[in-house]
Amino acid sequence: MSKKEIKGICPIAPAVFNEQGEFDYKSYQNCCQAMLRGGSHSLALFGIAGEYYKLDRDEEETLIDLTVEICHAENKPVVVSNTRHSTEVAVKWAKRIEASGADCMMLLPPFFLKPGGAELTRHIEALCDAVNIPVMLQYAPEQTGVAIAPDVLAGLAKRHQNLTYFKIECKPPGAYISKLLEMLDDTRKVFIGNAGFQMIEGFRRGAYGVMPGPSMFDVYRKIYDLIQAGNMSEAMKVHEKLNAILNHIRQDVEMIIHFEKKILKLRGLVESSYCRSPGYRCDKLNDEIFMTHYSDIKELFAKGI
Repeated sequence: MSKKEIKGICPIAPAVFNEQGEFDYKSYQNCCQAMLRGGSHSLALFGIAGEYYKLDRDEEETLIDLTVEICHAENKPVVVSNTRHSTEVAVKWAKRIEASGADCMMLLPPFFLKPGGAELTRHIEALCDAVNIPVMLQYAPEQTGVAIAPDVLAGLAKRHQNLTYFKIECKPPGAYISKLLEMLDDTRKVFIGNAGFQMIEGFRRGAYGVMPGPSMFDVYRKIYDLIQAGNMSEAMKVHEKLNAILNHIRQDVEMIIHFEKKILKLRGLVESSYCRSPGYRCDKLNDEIFMTHYSDIKELFAKGI
């Protein structure tokens, strides 16, 4: 199993396109390097905020190898998500992810046609069995429509030693995180999703890290460092500023992807903020409100990035 621990700030790597909608690998590499050098502890590829569902197979193959190369060059771990809905295909993809040198495989349970019960459990177990690297299970019932009780996850962890991490992004996540951690041993860790909107509460309940979007990684790192230093009151102040902009841009998945990319472009981290269709279309007022929040949050960005 990988010895690179996944902890702290692990942003979702963005899908970076040019104005013609083609993947811009050079801009992607520059953006990922900036995130890693600017305070991110690791990166996650093919998260929901990374528009994995808009990529073709060749792009996925290239991105796996490129992202592993980028992260390892910075001596940082990389998480690669397995989003395949067929168990047979997902097992093949799991082996491809492990062979790439990825440090952890995130597992998004299949949700098309909402398989449940024994079928869902068999899928998860087959993927845990398919690899030796750590596995992170993503629990995102709002996006997938698939609910899983915490005792089911805890039972899976007892049967599979490499099921090491859990990304919890149900709403609200607090009680679920506490219940799950009560049933897990100390070697298993919980990460906060949903753009880190509940980051403060999540860490107070025992979370080990957060997996936000890519554009404000350094703000999340600032909050994380304050929490680790025991300065919870200051961490809450910074988080309140972050949540002000999140409250506006995360009303919809495609909406937050749109604005995450806009922030990346405003920061000079990508050449284009293009999103493949179908996507969110912003009107003038929505953009004006965003720019007001952006003016406040940019003061918290790390200097020189």
